[in-house]
Amino acid sequence: MPAFGNPDAQLLIVGLAPAAHGGNRTGRIFTGDESGNFLFRAIHAVGLSNRPESVRAGDGLALHGALLTAAVKCAPPDNRPLPGEFENCREYLIEETSLIARPRVLVALGGLAFESCLLALAETGAPRPRPKPRFAHGARYLIGDAVLYASYHPSQQNTFTGRLTQPMLRAVLRRAAREAKDISA
Repeated sequence: MPAFGNPDAQLLIVGLAPAAHGGNRTGRIFTGDESGNFLFRAIHAVGLSNRPESVRAGDGLALHGALLTAAVKCAPPDNRPLPGEFENCREYLIEETSLIARPRVLVALGGLAFESCLLALAETGAPRPRPKPRFAHGARYLIGDAVLYASYHPSQQNTFTGRLTQPMLRAVLRRAAREAKDISA
């Protein structure tokens, strides 16, 4: 599944994988499922899109200053990517990470996307920080010339239980967008 948004942006938002009944069905990442609905409401609220919903590819949705992608490019069985799927798709994440203007800002949606971002940054020449950054919602790490933010994934498991709320996700996206904007100014 291709990335969606502005490849000239300095902000890369990285999810896990297309959902079988969402992005895999509609042809656009985070489109057509509840996780996407939750994410795009937050993206719109912080000024990174022209509308708060993503219904299907070609629906007029546009991202401003951000590129949205996934660590794994195809819908995994049982919605759980295997280690080999991360490895097979890493080259695409590395390429997308390299597209983002430097210095760059990344937001990882979930622990697995966070680990994928760390590996992709290392492969694009960023130094491996010591100690290794640990995933925690709202955490911010400087890795070479990149900044990596962590957020819980907007899965129904997280949003229905209140582990991730709109204010929590918006706070991370707002900080990342502000930092990307400040960098480019």
